[in-house]
Amino acid sequence: MTDDPTKRPGAAGTRRRGAVLEEAILRAAADELIESGYAGLTMDQVARRAGTNKNAIYRRWPNRLALGIAAYRQLTTTLQPPDTGDLRDDVLELLHRANRHWSSPLGMVLRELMSAAGGATEFVAQLPEQSTDAVAASWLTVLGRAIARGEASPEALHPRVATVAVVLLRNEFVVRGVPTAPDEVIVEIVDEVYLPLVRQRGATHLRERPI
Repeated sequence: MTDDPTKRPGAAGTRRRGAVLEEAILRAAADELIESGYAGLTMDQVARRAGTNKNAIYRRWPNRLALGIAAYRQLTTTLQPPDTGDLRDDVLELLHRANRHWSSPLGMVLRELMSAAGGATEFVAQLPEQSTDAVAASWLTVLGRAIARGEASPEALHPRVATVAVVLLRNEFVVRGVPTAPDEVIVEIVDEVYLPLVRQRGATHLRERPI
């Protein structure tokens, strides 16, 4: 088996290089994640499926975790923040989206990757649902609209405050290990924690300390 000179199935004589080979490897790794999860992802299997060898993979991704995260990113899509005209409805929709994803087979892969990454922020930050900037963007958009409508305090427009609800929901999966969060937990997070927080001036206290 060769490296970059490998041939695409059904296209004999065509040498794959650069982005073409990288795409084939990522596609193979993504298929492995779907079929076997991160626990079943191996460099050997990905190389076999992609029609290349492990050297080609290691030159691009130094280890299995880096490859798994890159492949996972190929499987995710970015949704626009909801805009119902009501803060509570927007927050509920964002949390229900997160809940559906984290309780899906793909969400299980995400949890496996998070567990494997541990406290390695350089890896965690590459996960779309865990990147501070990526997560905060949607929540700040929703909260900013609510502030413009007079539904929340301007002092609440801070990433630590805006993302409290999704952090609490994530903890249900990561810390408590639930397979899916019941609707009553989501409603409780919104009505008992999030809305009171963003509607009061006291939200500034949360901005000053880490979550």
